[in-house]
Amino acid sequence: MNCHKQIWADSPYLEPVRASIKTGKPLEWIRVHDLPDFSYFNHSIHVNKGVGCTTCHGPIDQMPVVSQASSLQMEWCLDCHRRPENFVRPKEKVFDMEWRQRNSTEAEVAEGVNLKKKYHIQEPNVLTSCSTCHR
Repeated sequence: MNCHKQIWADSPYLEPVRASIKTGKPLEWIRVHDLPDFSYFNHSIHVNKGVGCTTCHGPIDQMPVVSQASSLQMEWCLDCHRRPENFVRPKEKVFDMEWRQRNSTEAEVAEGVNLKKKYHIQEPNVLTSCSTCHR
């Protein structure tokens, strides 16, 4: 209930979550974002580098039922890895649902470039080696 203590805390959609907490019985999870078994993804490295929830999951704070907002296909991932300055945000904004991708002004891109340096985000040739995601 971490996020849902603040967002839709009393929603009937969340009754199974509240019941799970009360009873200790695990939720029967329906995976919305299901990557192929041959691909590897680690949320923590992305969050720690300033990639926010909405970057991949879309405006989840506005979804009564979570749905897949992005294709999650390889080219979609590579697009972000090739131009992280357009997607990275200050770490304190990772969970900010109102933050939107920047790339429209020189100042926004410059901020992204600065964050890329500050967070030591590697150059694309390192990030796009096959074994990074295919293990």
